[in-house]
Amino acid sequence: MSGFKSSRQLVREAAPMLFLIILSVLIVLASPGFFSGSTILVVLADAVVLFTLAAGLSFVILLGSIDLSVPAVASLGGVIVAMTIPTLGFAAYPAAIAAGALAGLMSGMVHVHLRVPSFIATLATGGVVTGLALFLSGSQTVTIEAAHRSVLTPVISSTWGIPNIIIVGTVICLLGIYIQRYTKFGRAIRAIGAGESAVRASGIHVENSKLLAFVIAAAFAAAGGALLAARMTSGNPAGAEQLLLPAIAAVLVGGTAITGGTGGVAHTVIGTLIVIVMRIGMTFMGVDAFAQQILFGSVLICAIALTLNRDLLQVVK
Repeated sequence: MSGFKSSRQLVREAAPMLFLIILSVLIVLASPGFFSGSTILVVLADAVVLFTLAAGLSFVILLGSIDLSVPAVASLGGVIVAMTIPTLGFAAYPAAIAAGALAGLMSGMVHVHLRVPSFIATLATGGVVTGLALFLSGSQTVTIEAAHRSVLTPVISSTWGIPNIIIVGTVICLLGIYIQRYTKFGRAIRAIGAGESAVRASGIHVENSKLLAFVIAAAFAAAGGALLAARMTSGNPAGAEQLLLPAIAAVLVGGTAITGGTGGVAHTVIGTLIVIVMRIGMTFMGVDAFAQQILFGSVLICAIALTLNRDLLQVVK
């Protein structure tokens, strides 16, 4: 019996990678020019902003919670970068990430100390952050003037033919994997997602771990917003609004269970590639925009159904 469970778990963990391979083969068969070297670089470069948001979100979903403020925090990060580059220069990036971390701290405190469900806590925080971004920007896109765009060079230029944003994304990926796999905090949030009561009994401070998870998720989101602003040479107070569903999908399709406890940042790498390849591939193949939404939603439903840990659900509401 245990052997059967191990095999089933193995198949479940390998499913996202197998799906990515099958998806890639189908797209190559339908459109042979899709996987040229230049197209692969475009796909990877386009994936970095979404991956940065999804990587941070992975920490919260590992808890079995959700963070709906991610796109709002990313938009705020982009606005702050665009507004502060003329005065702060390169320090604009850490300033945006720090602002995002504060937003995450607010979400975490509402969720942990006021015991408000994460769905509502982050939805409300997202509203506050969106209002702040609109206020700071005057409800307008903030353009980064040409005289200050040298600060964007580390993000938008290339090194040895590889877009720098891919290198930045790799660093973010390694940082996320390190935090999740090799720190006490990373191991704690996985354990909390698998069984919070047992973790409490073992003496781990669950509340602090939850707070830190929301702070990290928001800091990653703000970093993603900063990267988006650098690529667009502007900060839009609503520029990342459309990234909420893709970010959640990237985490879940990659194999992180929405009930928490399994998955992580490495899985989100595969999930992000699946989302990006699906979107770009379907566009290459000329799939209608409405059909894309249907297929995208169907894959998301399948991913949730396959990764859901039903042992943690007493009642489905």
